[in-house]
Amino acid sequence: MNIILLMSDTLRYDFLGCNGNDWIDTRDLDAFSKKCVVFDNCYTGSFPTIPQRTDMATGRFIFPFDGWRPLRPDWKPIAEYLHEAGYVTQLICDTPRLVGHGCNFFRGFNGYYWERGQEGDSPFTRMNTPLKPVMPHEKTRCDYKLGRKPSHPLGIPRETTLADRHRWTNAHWRGEEDRFMMKTARTTIRWLEENHECKHFFLWVDMFDPHEPWDPPEYLVKRYDPDYTGTPMIHPNYGHASAYTPAELKNLRAHYAGEVHLVSKAVGMILRKIEEVGLMDDTAIFFTADHGHSIGEHDMVGKSNIHPDDERVWAFYREITHTPLMAYVPGAKARRVSSMVQHVDMMPTMLELAKQKVPDGLDGRSLNGIIAGRESSVRPCTITAAAGAGDWDITKTLETTIQDKRYSLVISRTFGECEHVWERRPTGRVRFELYDTRQDPGQQRNILKKNPREARRLLKYFTGLLEEKGKPVQVDL
Repeated sequence: MNIILLMSDTLRYDFLGCNGNDWIDTRDLDAFSKKCVVFDNCYTGSFPTIPQRTDMATGRFIFPFDGWRPLRPDWKPIAEYLHEAGYVTQLICDTPRLVGHGCNFFRGFNGYYWERGQEGDSPFTRMNTPLKPVMPHEKTRCDYKLGRKPSHPLGIPRETTLADRHRWTNAHWRGEEDRFMMKTARTTIRWLEENHECKHFFLWVDMFDPHEPWDPPEYLVKRYDPDYTGTPMIHPNYGHASAYTPAELKNLRAHYAGEVHLVSKAVGMILRKIEEVGLMDDTAIFFTADHGHSIGEHDMVGKSNIHPDDERVWAFYREITHTPLMAYVPGAKARRVSSMVQHVDMMPTMLELAKQKVPDGLDGRSLNGIIAGRESSVRPCTITAAAGAGDWDITKTLETTIQDKRYSLVISRTFGECEHVWERRPTGRVRFELYDTRQDPGQQRNILKKNPREARRLLKYFTGLLEEKGKPVQVDL
């Protein structure tokens, strides 16, 4: 069986129409969901981008051991297994960190194609074009204020922002066809046209959108925010949502919505080509995303706090942890399931579909029993944890959330003093919050004092996993 993995970055579960959103046009993903087993309780594991993909590629949680780092040489990724099994393997991506910066996610792929230019990446300099400010600095992410060195050794002023550099790099953009998700979709379509007769293939398509900067065509933004007349809000500040006026925050959400709209459309283009070349009967197709993004919830705009004026350690709430996962497997009955699943489960699932032996010692569990209707569960809880820096310790990392079908235990810590945000280190003081996500999906009412037993149950699951990994901790509520 052929296997296609369609990946999106920073796509929230609750921003898809098939998951209850009623104001963003995601018709292509909504239509695809009707052909799929849709997992309503998929939560990210190791956070953020590269740790999550390590989980997904290897079937192992990286967070107890390492942080953001290249793919570990001693952990074998799914592409290597499938390549050795005779599959033709192809990676097509515009996510800049996968193959750039030495992260080595091309391992095991016969071919890999990187559509460059995302998030400040400059494959083609434009030094004759002046670099202009795009947003007021108090409204966007300013790395230079955080003691970080400038990203470009090109004589670009240090005070530029990611939004400025994005517009400078992509100054030629005009319409939808210039956006990265559309270019990546067209490359994928070309690959399918030239490889659909292949007996067995594994295709991983990784779209960085709707990761910021959020820069869809303005006519799409106007569709979701028709009355706004101010400066376009294309990049979040990774700090307090209260730094924005209500109109600016709405416009920020509209820019994100425009990108979600285009991601759905791009995936739809790929899915139509899969049908046109006759692959639907012998191809498993997965669609998922690595994590979400706060856009005003809990007074946060971003996915982690790197703002010099925000002293909080941000907790992992569901707008960050909850992700879409759709699985199309020929012969499986389309339906929605409530099973608790994580991205580490993808690797053993795909290996089984390829009729390959699943290695021992993985954290992931095959989802094929659930997809086929033979099983209802593979795990009682999910764990989302900030990937640490080697010697992992609950007093040293930043955020962790343990979630079951009803309760969510959210753990965060306080920061110690430091000169720059990038050098922040949490203290040993730990904050616990417990939420009943059935009654309180927005996680506004902390019920820890009323129900400590449920919190201790979830905490025990978490510390038990760490003990299995040789990283035992002593902690109590």
